[in-house]
Amino acid sequence: MSATIVPADSDFAYQEEILQGVSRTFALTIPQLPGSLRYVVSNAYLLCRITDTIEDEPALSLEQKQIFSERFIEVVAGREPAQPFADELGALLSSSTTATEHNLIANSARVIRTTNRFRETQRKALERCVRIMSRGMVEFQQTACLDGLDDLPHLDRYCYHVAGVVGEMLTELFCDYSEEIAERREQLLALAVSFGQGLQMTNILKDIWDDQCRGVCWLPRDVFVAAGYDLRSLSTGQTGPGFVKGLHELLAVARHHLANALEFIMVIPSSETGIRRHCLWALGMAVLTLRRIHAKPQFKNGQEVKISRYSVRAVTAATSILVRSNMALRFVFKLLILGLPKSGPSPLEQTQS
Repeated sequence: MSATIVPADSDFAYQEEILQGVSRTFALTIPQLPGSLRYVVSNAYLLCRITDTIEDEPALSLEQKQIFSERFIEVVAGREPAQPFADELGALLSSSTTATEHNLIANSARVIRTTNRFRETQRKALERCVRIMSRGMVEFQQTACLDGLDDLPHLDRYCYHVAGVVGEMLTELFCDYSEEIAERREQLLALAVSFGQGLQMTNILKDIWDDQCRGVCWLPRDVFVAAGYDLRSLSTGQTGPGFVKGLHELLAVARHHLANALEFIMVIPSSETGIRRHCLWALGMAVLTLRRIHAKPQFKNGQEVKISRYSVRAVTAATSILVRSNMALRFVFKLLILGLPKSGPSPLEQTQS
């Protein structure tokens, strides 16, 4: 990282402060990263959040979302000034966008100033992520509806654009940070997309009803049709045995991806405890969320399956103690996923067979 970037920098201070408002989870996990890596990952998350804000703003037409998404790609790449983009987008945001997100958009130029001061390899990783994510989100916004996605491969493609590409970006940033990690780049990239998808599928399942209120559904129709359930019934909030069966199938898919996520983490050298904690805390919270969804499959809002602060503290404490031991992490993960549906042997179970 450029020596000109120091924690006292005012743009950096803003980045650290706004992160607390836009994501409690990332505000918890990102500070676990080593200093120089923490700064760039914080910046990357805020860039992704700006992309999300464009996607989620109901006052924007599909055409406007596409225009602003393409403009933001150019801003991140340094080919368009940030301030006019921020001013014009900010003027169109409605009250549906949170005050913190309004603030983030208004201060996009500060975020971009920090982006521009990273090393070229770091900037390229961030630019690629924003480009793929922005264009993917626009594509899926064009067909978003309450009927759900076509099938499971369609869900995989959606998850790649909104989360799998983030796993790839993190891999590149980790490799740029450490030569030892860079030696394991191919192993990490083979698991990176699945790592991101496991976390994203957990959010999709948790947010089924919140998304339904927004007029969208990211569940795959084929899985529920096979279970004897029509996703169009979600518009009336009706669930039954078929819905639960379909939900269990998706829990199994998510469980498989989270097993890959653990493999991803264990490829990272045990000496890199900060990077491991950053990933492990997110993984642990995702597994506990899946357990709550499995225990209460007919929940009606995300708050019903939200994990408690006590659970978060337990995850952070346990993984911090076990962070260096792959054997211990495997054992605890196996205990946590016990009872969750499974659709096939996970990498974790294959290595234990």
